[in-house]
Amino acid sequence: MAYILVLIALFVLELLYFRVADRFNIIDKPNERSSHTTITLRGGGVIFYLGALVYFFLSGFQYPWFFLGLTLMTVVSFLDDVFTLSNRIRLLIHFASVLLMAYQLDVFEMPWYYLLITFIVVVGVINAYNFMDGINGITACYSLAVGGLLMLVNNEVGFVAQDLLAYTMLGVLVFTFFNFRTKAKCFAGDVGSVAIAYILLFALGALIIKTGNLIYFLFLTVYGIDAVWTIIRRLYLRENIFEAHRSHLYQFLGNEAGVNKLLISFLYGAIQFLIGLTVIHFANKDAITQWIFALVLLGGLSVLYLIIKMWVIRKYFRVGETAIKA
Repeated sequence: MAYILVLIALFVLELLYFRVADRFNIIDKPNERSSHTTITLRGGGVIFYLGALVYFFLSGFQYPWFFLGLTLMTVVSFLDDVFTLSNRIRLLIHFASVLLMAYQLDVFEMPWYYLLITFIVVVGVINAYNFMDGINGITACYSLAVGGLLMLVNNEVGFVAQDLLAYTMLGVLVFTFFNFRTKAKCFAGDVGSVAIAYILLFALGALIIKTGNLIYFLFLTVYGIDAVWTIIRRLYLRENIFEAHRSHLYQFLGNEAGVNKLLISFLYGAIQFLIGLTVIHFANKDAITQWIFALVLLGGLSVLYLIIKMWVIRKYFRVGETAIKA
């Protein structure tokens, strides 16, 4: 009953946000880099933060440093959606927020160089998660998959409050209702994709710390493969990797190959969920078996990814690499 009430409340809050966004013209206008063709409300993903915020109040303010970091992330991302902030300001807040997350997770006993690497990786993952939000439904489907996997493991391991994940996923469900459509009512915006990435990484970090097992990082395999290989390709083409683009595989499939975008989003989430179930199975194996599994998984998916991407490029781009830059 509590979950139903929270779901209804979040649904109402999302509708109220739509009125605010419409009143203040918080919209996403299509351009040459967009995968949509009509003006759409931006920032609907703020409901992810509101879902987590409901838990924060109902729990008696549990995880205060994490929520301070999440709030900073959400505010700066919302301002970036409305006004477009400089990369320096955004990255500064991102590092500060990750620092607060690390403090909440109590990891400062680690050597400084481990902490530095961790901060860079986490900030990179958050920004990659943001860049992957390019077609209807992909953030919703993928976040439901990762959140669902974390809830499954949490039910057995108990690394974070289950209601934090549950209320956040209820927010994702509300967003899915309005976004998983051929013509979306709203987009997540930076405020949504950054906030959900921060929440999921906090839970994932807590899981890895609790179990001492890095294999759970494979809960982000699908996004990781697409993001990393896209960055490598853009660096090879001497493009600015911080600029918006439409050269991820899911974008090529949806925009150039004409594959149904909702199907692509569903498959990204479904494949990640199936991989995650396999990860959970191998988490109880010995370290050598886990490493072999991880290398075979990442290597095999990378080969498959590159084959599909090169096929799409050769088939649907007739004027060479210069036609598909960014």
